Order: sequence, then structure tokens, then C-alpha cells
Amino acid sequence: MIQILNYLLIIFACVYAILVLWMRRGWLMLQTPRNLPIPTKTVSVIIAARNEELNIRRTIESILGQNFPIELLELIIIDDHSDDNTSTIVREYAEKGVKLIQLNENGRLNSYKKLAISRAIDCCKGEIIITTDADCRMGPNWLCTVMGTFEREDAYLQSSPVIYSEETSFFERLQTLEFLYLIGLGAAGIGNRKPTTCNGANLAYRKDIFKQMGGFKGIDELASGDDELLLHKVAERYPERITFCKSAEAVVYTDAKPNLKSFISQRRRWASKSTKYKNKGVIALGISIWFFNLLLLIASILGLLGVKLIGLAAIFALLLKMLVESFFIQPMTSFAKRNELLRYLPILSLAHIVYLVYIGILGNVGKYDWKGRQVK
Repeated sequence: MIQILNYLLIIFACVYAILVLWMRRGWLMLQTPRNLPIPTKTVSVIIAARNEELNIRRTIESILGQNFPIELLELIIIDDHSDDNTSTIVREYAEKGVKLIQLNENGRLNSYKKLAISRAIDCCKGEIIITTDADCRMGPNWLCTVMGTFEREDAYLQSSPVIYSEETSFFERLQTLEFLYLIGLGAAGIGNRKPTTCNGANLAYRKDIFKQMGGFKGIDELASGDDELLLHKVAERYPERITFCKSAEAVVYTDAKPNLKSFISQRRRWASKSTKYKNKGVIALGISIWFFNLLLLIASILGLLGVKLIGLAAIFALLLKMLVESFFIQPMTSFAKRNELLRYLPILSLAHIVYLVYIGILGNVGKYDWKGRQVK
């Protein structure tokens, strides 16, 4: 039995290494956009907000302060049953053209966010939809960079980078490094013409394509997935029309979670959609990575218990994991100008084994809390 575990560890470690190296290739295949055209298409920036009185003003100011033709921009904020001053703050910007939609649903839903976005798209004027979150901020050239790339590439759906910033603790800096890894994986998948993941805090797509795909129909039973599951719907038919804007000017900045409880809740929500992908290859890939980490966890526990025969295989697998992850994430930290975070990689690699196994199980059973609601 121990010998079989050793063989499995070595095999899955090699598979993981090949996969990560392939993903690094995907990142390098992406070109930094230069000499972008002046955007000509109308854009509707859509934000679903719930109890965001502490953040929403900063986000609105960031968007209204864009170096972008004001006549082409529409900002719509959907208040998702907030019980704070979110709507009051949004109304202060009505004279500047910011539109407010308030949800008032009597029945219980599982995906209020998808409903909010769909409601905004039904009445928006833009040819292109861009979604972001109510706790985000952007540089002044964000919108022209995203839209310039979108138009030049003639994209149907475009993902752009999201990066954590303004960390106040070691735990938050650790999350920033891990999130760079996740964003890099999503970008690399697009670079390899195998789109797998994206982030709804910086996502653009054509309104007519959203309608053609039936909107969120078929994926609306899940609380999460307004980004990745929509990506998969488009990728099923138009994989070559999905792009990634690899530009520092296109970055959206947001905050890491302040504590372990909120971090676990967020990652559990993200994991809840992982078995709902139509692309079985993506599901198999996710399960393989989860199983590799499970093998590492089991081997580590057995090693600590004194099972000597497991030691060399576990050390080989762990060192290979750290090596290829370092090789992959270094271009991401350089892109974000956060190379100082690399010193946390050994800690992240070890913590990742435990938390990935835990979240992989927890994310697919039961309900979880999201902004004060129990959803699944």
C-alpha cells in the first residue's frame, strides 16, 4: 500500500509540474497591448452592491474619473436589498448620470447577484457590458485600456487582471500572492486557448453575446458563477473570441479578506461551482489537482507518524511542487510589481495543501454564508 502511494505521488507530482509549466507558457503567449485604438463602442459598467456603504463611494469616483469619453459610458449600480446607506450614497451621483436599480424580491432566491446583473443588462444602453465589484478601485486609464483591447481583438468576452492591494497583515499579503497565482492561471488558460477561469470584478463581454447565450439561464441556480460559468458558456461556442487584457493599466484593485473565517467563506463559494462545469476536462483537471494535494497531505501525515518509506517520495513531490509554482508565479509578481511577495511562497505552498483539500470538500457540501445570506 505504501509503495502504491509512493508511485501515485511521483506520477501526480510530474503531471502537476507539466500542467503548471504549460500554464506558464499560456501566460507568456499573451501580449501586452500597445498603441490601442480610441474606443468607439458604448459601455455599461455594472455593479451589484449589497451593504457597501464603506466602499461604494470610492468605486464610483474611480469610474467617473476615467480618461474615457463620458458620452460612451453608463454606470449602473444595483442595490441588492442593502440595509445600510448604499442606495443613499449612490443617489448622490444621480446628477452625474449614475443609475440606481433597487431589487425588491419577495421570494427567496439562491443567486441574487445574477438577477441583479441580468436586470441591469435588460435596461442598459451599452453595446459592451463590464462588471466589477463595489469594493474595487481602478487607475484613470482602466476603461480605455480594457475597451481599446476589447475592440482591437474583436472579443466576445474579455477577462482582465484583479489584484489585492493595501494589505495590513501577513495573512493578507499571503492572500495577495495566492490570488496572483489564481489570476495567472485564468490568464494562462486564455493564452493557451483553453479558457477555464476569470474574475467578475474585471470582466467585459458583448451584450448581444450575453443574450445569444441565454444570459445566465442554466447556471442561475448557483449563488456564484456569474463570471466563470458564463465564460464556459461562451468558450463552448467561441473559444477563439475570448481574450485577456495583459496590461498594468487594466488592473482592478480590491482587498484581501481580513480574517480566516471570511477567507474560507469566499473560497468555499468559489469552489461550489467547480463541479458544475459542462467541460468535463476542466472538472477532471480540478479533481486531479485536488487529489495530488490529498496525496501530499496523507504522505505528510504518515511521515510525521514515522512511516519512513513514504519520506523520499513526499519530499520529491513537495519540492517539485514548490519549484514549478515558483517558476510560474514569478512573472505574475513581476507584472504586479510585487516581487517581494515571493518570499512567502514556501509558506503558501505548504498551507495550500491543507486548505485546498479542505475547501474542495467543503465547497461541494451544504450551504455557506454570503453577505448575510445562506446560499449554496
